[in-house]
Amino acid sequence: MLPDNVKTQIRAIYKDIATALPHFRPRREQNYMVAEISKTLAGDYDKDRRIIVVEAGTGIGKSLSYILGTIPLALASKKKVCIATATVALQEQLLHKDLPFFLEQSGLNFRFGLVKGRQRYVCLSKLAMLIGDDNSTQMAMWQTKPDNSQVAMMHGLLKDYNEGRWNGEIDTLAVPLPDHLWQQIACDKHSCHRQVASHRNCPFHKAREDVDTWDVLIANHSLLFADLELGGGVILPDPEDVFYVIDEAHHLPIVARDFSSAQATLRGACDWLEKIGKTCAKLQNQIKSNNIIAPAQAMQDHLGDLISQLNQVAHYCDTQTKHFANPENRLRFEHGKLPDSLLILAENLAVTANLALKQFNKMLSLLAEAIKDGDIPKHQSEALLAETGFMLQRLENLQKLWKMMAKEDKHKGAPMARWVELITGKQVDYLFSASPIEVGFMLESMLWQKAAGVVLCSATLRALNNFDHFVHQVGLSLNDGSRYLALQSPFDYPNNATLYLPKMRTEPTDDAYTAELAEQIITLIEGEMATLVLFASYWQMEKVVELLEGKLTTELLIQGNAPRQQLLENHKAKCDKGEPSILFGTGSFSEGLDLPGDYLTNLIVTKLPFAVPTSPVEQAHAEYVKVKGGNPFLQLTIPDASRKLIQSCGRLLRKEQDYGRVTILDRRLVTKRYGKSLLDALPPFRRVIE
Repeated sequence: MLPDNVKTQIRAIYKDIATALPHFRPRREQNYMVAEISKTLAGDYDKDRRIIVVEAGTGIGKSLSYILGTIPLALASKKKVCIATATVALQEQLLHKDLPFFLEQSGLNFRFGLVKGRQRYVCLSKLAMLIGDDNSTQMAMWQTKPDNSQVAMMHGLLKDYNEGRWNGEIDTLAVPLPDHLWQQIACDKHSCHRQVASHRNCPFHKAREDVDTWDVLIANHSLLFADLELGGGVILPDPEDVFYVIDEAHHLPIVARDFSSAQATLRGACDWLEKIGKTCAKLQNQIKSNNIIAPAQAMQDHLGDLISQLNQVAHYCDTQTKHFANPENRLRFEHGKLPDSLLILAENLAVTANLALKQFNKMLSLLAEAIKDGDIPKHQSEALLAETGFMLQRLENLQKLWKMMAKEDKHKGAPMARWVELITGKQVDYLFSASPIEVGFMLESMLWQKAAGVVLCSATLRALNNFDHFVHQVGLSLNDGSRYLALQSPFDYPNNATLYLPKMRTEPTDDAYTAELAEQIITLIEGEMATLVLFASYWQMEKVVELLEGKLTTELLIQGNAPRQQLLENHKAKCDKGEPSILFGTGSFSEGLDLPGDYLTNLIVTKLPFAVPTSPVEQAHAEYVKVKGGNPFLQLTIPDASRKLIQSCGRLLRKEQDYGRVTILDRRLVTKRYGKSLLDALPPFRRVIE
């Protein structure tokens, strides 16, 4: 039960915050959200299932609600709070605005900070080796031969770190580093060993020491899954000691699915497996213990078998060229089933990769012992750790892929999505991939059963006015003890905004639709000062831009022509000067775009956001729904489009006093049977339907 002293504390903090914030308006929805979160986490509703799913409409103030609903209870019950978000923007807001304000006003004593993954920190050993004096080690570390400017850049980074101008984080670099260069110097779990002197004071370990002292941790969804996959409590605190707040939770199913997938090439893998063979020979030479002999010899045998088996799979693919004769150069295995001849090869690879991984780990344990005992000189040990860490990462991924490829799917659950893509280049290669279709079972075992409590929230979690679709995606149930809360936005939609559906001669399936879009946009922007036009595809946006050329006096600000932030700054600058501004964007502009007040008064949605199942995982999911006797369009496409349409329309009103018009140029909202359910799920705008 929620202790009385915590209830009193929450009420007192809320009053203090209300006093401190100018123009603060107490909201019933916000109060209710705070109370329901704290009561759920305290076990008032279900002692075993302390999970609450909250859709909090724009304007409720969900960040303050979950901060107030979790932190006082966590401190009182000796728990920690982990807030996981999908976007950097929300992390920055929590870190620099929301939590400092709450700390100041609440009178509570707590520490907080942003937790970043290892890959956000430089590995000083790798950096030193890339620019070191040992030419053979240096060349082995560079994935491609560096030019002088790249070497100079690395020298500059090390100098900046040593002289205190840089703290070793990628996010604080004065000049951004190309991804392929950063990957070569980024910290990773395999090559970072605290027993090596130079690693004890590395940027990552310094940051980790701070994390242990924090009461509130901010992370992203990917880092959360990285910790959960390791069993929890490795990167973040133990799940049973944490109240998780998963904000922007509508992203959770996709992030979980992507995190659980694996992919690897065939001939490319053979190349680096040969390099592992050389690394193993080097380890055998440098480790004095006789214990290294057996695993080193076994490892060489397994590597030979792996290369042979991968070449057999490549030969099989070479004989299937007709199946790759499509725009994606892709062969997707229907219902996730591999042909028998390929399945046997996959099973062999899964077994051999697992044996190789075991032997390699034995060799790495012996390496760690040798380093600890001082048997290997410092410069050699660091080079070996970096090299073996890189190899281990690749070997683990190879083993994961072929285990997923060979695994027999359970009859009750969804099959794995499995596919292969043809890669043309200097040599023909094949990229094999595997991914789960549904991740609910995984979230149940990794998170829902382990956590002290979980809050899942977003402005858009429901589709077609219910939680059914989201609940199925994340493996919860409407009657499993979890709480569900849908809180309406306090905005005055009928008086502040109009939803306009003009007459159209065509629908999106007609060839003439794009030309009519251009005509409508010309009419709809006339006399308007701040316009955002959202397109369903880059292709259609570019076609409309071509058709509008020479017909507008206002220069278009088009996604892709400049960085997003620059486009938004240019748009706001024009609005501030009283000049008309028109932004063109695609799906990514329909979420997380904040243009309050006069920065957006005219929103045009060109087309319902129906996702075409082009990815192999989406195709496999639709196939699975059909097999079960369902309708993929009604069960997957429509709910997904409903949520995305709500997000798109949500760009218009960001603050209580905002106003304007939303125009949707897709008549299927009124001509198709599903249109009414999509319309009814939108905010209660004043409607004008021609």
